[in-house]
Amino acid sequence: MNYRQELEKTLLKERGKGKKLLLHSCCAPCSSHVLTLLKEYFAITVLYYNPNITERDEYEKRVREQIRFIEALNHDMEGTDISYMDGEYVPGLFLETVKGYEHVPEGGARCKLCFEMRLRETARLAKEGDFDYFATTLTVSPLKNAALLNEIGLEMGECFGVEYLISDFKKKDGYKHSIELSAQYDLYRQDYCGCIFSKAERNARKERTEDEL
Repeated sequence: MNYRQELEKTLLKERGKGKKLLLHSCCAPCSSHVLTLLKEYFAITVLYYNPNITERDEYEKRVREQIRFIEALNHDMEGTDISYMDGEYVPGLFLETVKGYEHVPEGGARCKLCFEMRLRETARLAKEGDFDYFATTLTVSPLKNAALLNEIGLEMGECFGVEYLISDFKKKDGYKHSIELSAQYDLYRQDYCGCIFSKAERNARKERTEDEL
Protein backbone atom coordinates (compact mmCIF):
# COMPACT_ATOMS: atom_id res chain seq x y z
CA MET A 1 0.00 0.00 0.00
CA ASN A 2 1.20 3.52 -0.79
CA TYR A 3 0.34 5.16 2.52
CA ARG A 4 0.96 8.69 1.28
CA GLN A 5 -1.43 8.19 -1.65
CA GLU A 6 -4.06 6.79 0.72
CA LEU A 7 -3.67 9.85 2.93
CA GLU A 8 -4.09 12.19 -0.01
CA LYS A 9 -7.26 10.37 -1.11
CA THR A 10 -8.73 10.83 2.36
CA LEU A 11 -7.74 14.50 2.52
CA LEU A 12 -9.36 15.15 -0.84
CA LYS A 13 -12.53 13.39 0.28
CA GLU A 14 -12.79 15.19 3.63
CA ARG A 15 -11.74 18.74 2.67
CA GLY A 16 -14.22 21.32 3.93
CA LYS A 17 -16.36 18.90 5.94
CA GLY A 18 -15.10 19.94 9.37
CA LYS A 19 -14.36 16.39 10.48
CA LYS A 20 -12.73 15.96 13.89
CA LEU A 21 -9.28 14.39 14.17
CA LEU A 22 -7.56 13.22 17.35
CA LEU A 23 -3.85 13.36 16.56
CA HIS A 24 -1.48 11.47 18.81
CA SER A 25 1.77 13.43 18.99
CA CYS A 26 5.06 11.95 20.11
CA CYS A 27 6.74 15.39 20.32
CA ALA A 28 6.47 18.96 19.09
CA PRO A 29 9.06 18.62 16.28
CA CYS A 30 7.31 15.59 14.76
CA SER A 31 3.93 17.30 15.07
CA SER A 32 5.12 20.43 13.27
CA HIS A 33 4.86 19.24 9.67
CA VAL A 34 1.82 17.09 10.39
CA LEU A 35 -0.18 19.96 11.89
CA THR A 36 0.67 22.38 9.09
CA LEU A 37 -0.42 19.73 6.57
CA LEU A 38 -3.65 18.59 8.23
CA LYS A 39 -4.99 21.85 9.65
CA GLU A 40 -6.63 22.66 6.31
CA TYR A 41 -8.66 19.46 6.39
CA PHE A 42 -9.65 18.68 9.97
CA ALA A 43 -10.58 20.21 13.30
CA ILE A 44 -7.54 18.89 15.15
CA THR A 45 -7.04 18.04 18.80
CA VAL A 46 -3.48 17.03 19.68
CA LEU A 47 -3.28 14.22 22.22
CA TYR A 48 -0.03 14.05 24.16
CA TYR A 49 -0.01 10.47 25.40
CA ASN A 50 3.54 9.18 25.88
CA PRO A 51 4.06 7.21 29.11
CA ASN A 52 7.14 5.72 27.43
CA ILE A 53 8.97 8.93 28.40
CA THR A 54 10.05 7.44 31.69
CA GLU A 55 11.76 10.47 33.28
CA ARG A 56 9.29 13.08 34.51
CA ASP A 57 11.53 16.10 33.85
CA GLU A 58 11.99 15.04 30.24
CA TYR A 59 8.27 14.36 29.87
CA GLU A 60 7.29 17.77 31.23
CA LYS A 61 9.85 19.51 29.03
CA ARG A 62 8.37 17.87 25.92
CA VAL A 63 4.83 18.69 27.01
CA ARG A 64 5.73 22.36 27.40
CA GLU A 65 7.27 22.40 23.92
CA GLN A 66 4.17 20.78 22.43
CA ILE A 67 1.85 23.34 24.00
CA ARG A 68 4.14 26.23 23.08
CA PHE A 69 4.25 25.13 19.45
CA ILE A 70 0.47 24.74 19.19
CA GLU A 71 -0.05 28.21 20.65
CA ALA A 72 2.51 29.68 18.26
CA LEU A 73 0.94 27.98 15.26
CA ASN A 74 -2.55 29.16 16.23
CA HIS A 75 -1.17 32.68 16.53
CA ASP A 76 0.89 32.70 13.33
CA MET A 77 -1.45 30.97 10.90
CA GLU A 78 -4.76 32.68 10.26
CA GLY A 79 -7.80 30.49 10.80
CA THR A 80 -5.83 27.87 12.75
CA ASP A 81 -7.49 26.66 15.96
CA ILE A 82 -5.73 23.49 17.12
CA SER A 83 -6.71 22.14 20.54
CA TYR A 84 -4.58 20.25 23.05
CA MET A 85 -5.41 17.25 25.26
CA ASP A 86 -3.26 15.79 28.02
CA GLY A 87 -2.98 12.03 28.09
CA GLU A 88 -2.55 10.19 31.36
CA TYR A 89 1.10 10.02 32.37
CA VAL A 90 1.77 6.60 33.95
CA PRO A 91 5.31 5.50 33.05
CA GLY A 92 4.77 2.36 35.12
CA LEU A 93 2.25 1.22 32.50
CA PHE A 94 4.91 1.42 29.80
CA LEU A 95 7.43 -0.48 31.94
CA GLU A 96 4.87 -3.21 32.61
CA THR A 97 3.91 -3.34 28.93
CA VAL A 98 7.48 -3.96 27.76
CA LYS A 99 8.51 -6.21 30.64
CA GLY A 100 10.81 -8.94 29.33
CA TYR A 101 11.80 -6.83 26.31
CA GLU A 102 14.05 -4.35 28.10
CA HIS A 103 17.20 -5.45 26.24
CA VAL A 104 15.65 -5.71 22.77
CA PRO A 105 17.34 -3.19 20.43
CA GLU A 106 15.53 -0.01 19.48
CA GLY A 107 13.09 -0.58 16.62
CA GLY A 108 12.27 -4.16 17.62
CA ALA A 109 9.51 -5.91 19.55
CA ARG A 110 9.67 -3.48 22.48
CA CYS A 111 8.83 -0.57 20.19
CA LYS A 112 5.93 -2.49 18.67
CA LEU A 113 4.43 -2.99 22.14
CA CYS A 114 4.92 0.70 22.85
CA PHE A 115 3.20 1.72 19.59
CA GLU A 116 0.29 -0.57 20.40
CA MET A 117 -0.07 0.93 23.87
CA ARG A 118 -0.15 4.51 22.60
CA LEU A 119 -2.39 3.91 19.59
CA ARG A 120 -4.81 1.81 21.63
CA GLU A 121 -5.34 4.69 24.04
CA THR A 122 -5.62 7.18 21.18
CA ALA A 123 -8.30 5.07 19.49
CA ARG A 124 -10.17 4.65 22.79
CA LEU A 125 -10.18 8.38 23.45
CA ALA A 126 -11.16 9.13 19.85
CA LYS A 127 -14.19 6.89 20.20
CA GLU A 128 -15.04 8.31 23.61
CA GLY A 129 -14.72 11.88 22.31
CA ASP A 130 -16.79 11.22 19.17
CA PHE A 131 -13.91 12.01 16.81
CA ASP A 132 -14.24 11.06 13.15
CA TYR A 133 -10.58 10.00 12.79
CA PHE A 134 -7.46 9.36 14.82
CA ALA A 135 -3.83 9.40 13.67
CA THR A 136 -0.26 9.57 14.92
CA THR A 137 2.69 11.82 14.12
CA LEU A 138 5.07 8.87 14.51
CA THR A 139 5.15 8.15 10.77
CA VAL A 140 6.99 11.43 10.11
CA SER A 141 10.18 9.91 11.53
CA PRO A 142 12.51 8.02 9.16
CA LEU A 143 13.41 5.86 12.18
CA LYS A 144 9.86 4.56 12.61
CA ASN A 145 8.28 1.75 10.59
CA ALA A 146 5.30 3.32 8.82
CA ALA A 147 3.94 -0.03 7.65
CA LEU A 148 3.89 -1.35 11.21
CA LEU A 149 2.34 1.82 12.59
CA ASN A 150 -0.41 1.78 9.98
CA GLU A 151 -1.07 -1.89 10.63
CA ILE A 152 -1.46 -1.20 14.35
CA GLY A 153 -3.56 1.91 13.73
CA LEU A 154 -5.98 0.05 11.49
CA GLU A 155 -6.24 -2.77 14.02
CA MET A 156 -7.01 -0.36 16.87
CA GLY A 157 -9.48 1.54 14.73
CA GLU A 158 -11.36 -1.65 14.00
CA CYS A 159 -11.24 -2.66 17.65
CA PHE A 160 -12.76 0.61 18.90
CA GLY A 161 -14.95 1.45 15.93
CA VAL A 162 -13.26 4.68 14.84
CA GLU A 163 -11.54 5.53 11.55
CA TYR A 164 -7.74 5.50 11.49
CA LEU A 165 -6.06 8.04 9.20
CA ILE A 166 -3.50 6.10 7.16
CA SER A 167 -0.30 8.07 6.70
CA ASP A 168 3.36 8.21 5.91
CA PHE A 169 4.05 11.80 6.89
CA LYS A 170 7.78 11.59 6.16
CA LYS A 171 7.09 11.36 2.41
CA LYS A 172 7.18 14.38 0.08
CA ASP A 173 9.85 16.00 2.27
CA GLY A 174 7.66 15.82 5.37
CA TYR A 175 10.56 14.99 7.63
CA LYS A 176 12.68 17.72 6.06
CA HIS A 177 9.86 20.19 6.61
CA SER A 178 9.63 19.17 10.28
CA ILE A 179 13.33 20.00 10.70
CA GLU A 180 12.81 23.40 9.05
CA LEU A 181 9.82 24.19 11.26
CA SER A 182 11.73 23.06 14.34
CA ALA A 183 14.44 25.59 13.51
CA GLN A 184 11.90 28.31 12.74
CA TYR A 185 10.12 27.84 16.09
CA ASP A 186 13.29 26.95 18.02
CA LEU A 187 11.81 23.62 19.15
CA TYR A 188 13.63 21.26 21.46
CA ARG A 189 14.67 18.25 19.36
CA GLN A 190 15.48 15.30 21.59
CA ASP A 191 18.02 12.72 20.43
CA TYR A 192 16.30 9.63 21.84
CA CYS A 193 12.69 8.45 21.78
CA GLY A 194 12.07 8.96 25.49
CA CYS A 195 12.27 5.65 27.30
CA ILE A 196 15.15 4.74 29.59
CA PHE A 197 16.16 1.93 27.24
CA SER A 198 16.56 4.19 24.20
CA LYS A 199 18.41 6.69 26.39
CA ALA A 200 20.83 3.94 27.43
CA GLU A 201 21.40 3.06 23.75
CA ARG A 202 22.04 6.72 22.95
CA ASN A 203 24.55 7.02 25.80
CA ALA A 204 26.32 3.85 24.65
CA ARG A 205 26.61 5.26 21.10
CA LYS A 206 28.07 8.49 22.44
CA GLU A 207 30.62 6.59 24.50
CA ARG A 208 31.68 4.51 21.49
CA THR A 209 32.05 7.66 19.40
CA GLU A 210 34.13 9.35 22.08
CA ASP A 211 36.36 6.26 22.38
CA GLU A 212 36.99 6.34 18.63
CA LEU A 213 38.14 9.96 18.67
